[in-house]
Amino acid sequence: MEPPRNPLTRRGLLTLTGAAAAGVVLSSCTAAPTTSAPQPATPTPTPTEAPATSDVPANPTPEQALALLKNGNARYAAARPEPINESVERRAEVATGQSPFATIVSCVDSRVPPELVFDRGLGDLFVVRSAGQVLDKAIVGSVEYGMDHLHIPLIVVAGHSACGAVTAAVEASASGGHAPGDIAYLVEEITPAVEAVKAQGGDTVALAIAEQARSVAKELSENAIIAQAIADGKVKVVSAVYDLASGKVDFHS
Repeated sequence: MEPPRNPLTRRGLLTLTGAAAAGVVLSSCTAAPTTSAPQPATPTPTPTEAPATSDVPANPTPEQALALLKNGNARYAAARPEPINESVERRAEVATGQSPFATIVSCVDSRVPPELVFDRGLGDLFVVRSAGQVLDKAIVGSVEYGMDHLHIPLIVVAGHSACGAVTAAVEASASGGHAPGDIAYLVEEITPAVEAVKAQGGDTVALAIAEQARSVAKELSENAIIAQAIADGKVKVVSAVYDLASGKVDFHS
């Protein structure tokens, strides 16, 4: 016995499809058109137009920026930090730009996160990190960018106690040994600071840590672009050392 034919033959399917399409066209033709008033365009902020944190003055001076860092570190060291400005609203604000008030050139050590050490939030600090604060073209160029394009008035070179990179340089200087791979580059760059303090006696590592921060700050201050900004009173460069145990930062002039 021949099985019953499927009523949806190719011809029938095409007929149904055509009818459905016609229904869609008719319904769209008879539907009332909707109109909406044009919305005014929202200007897109430039990278320097994002609002700064509320306690940061407009166009802060180098001295005002330094005071903000000192106050923030005092809160951190006393275990009385303010709520870090990392809310969803703040994240949306800085998504369109940034207005940091200080550049921090710090070590890569995991125990020295600048935003925590200075009790600051999103968009406050422009952080550049390398082991022992060693400079190269990428680091210097980043600092120049922050100063020139973001108009950051303060540059802080922050070393820290028990720095592994400085300790390696001290040990290499004492033994005449050589560090492996590109670590040797870091040791070579820090060695002048070690040699500068050898004759002082005392804790050579601690002395070399402070000297390394000072020498890097001096080198940045002598950079042609940064030196001009310093001469114009727009930028200040200082060095500092962070103590891992106390949480305090000792700023140098």
